[in-house]
Amino acid sequence: MLDLILLDAETGAAQQGSQWSFWVMMILIFVVFYFFMIRPQTKKQKELQKQRENMKKGDKVVTAGGIYGEIKEVQETTFIITIAKDVTIKVSKDSVFADVADVAQAAQEEKK
Repeated sequence: MLDLILLDAETGAAQQGSQWSFWVMMILIFVVFYFFMIRPQTKKQKELQKQRENMKKGDKVVTAGGIYGEIKEVQETTFIITIAKDVTIKVSKDSVFADVADVAQAAQEEKK
């Protein structure tokens, strides 16, 4: 009878330890996931939003659809972009990115 009680106590302790290690591993996985996936993405989104807020008339941009143009007018939630002579389009601010060549050129001018 004593053997049965001791055996039951050992399996209960093993199961308890197993549950703790499961939760520790789950928390560790979440922390790693946060620091390698979520945090960099939110940082990148904030940087992109700041960049969009600083765009002004005359900046060269690329839309999410791949259309290159120059900002003609800035409105509250949209840009009016000139893509060719006498051709303008109205696009949402969320779908516009700074032209990479324009940004690189501006960075070189700042270094001088």
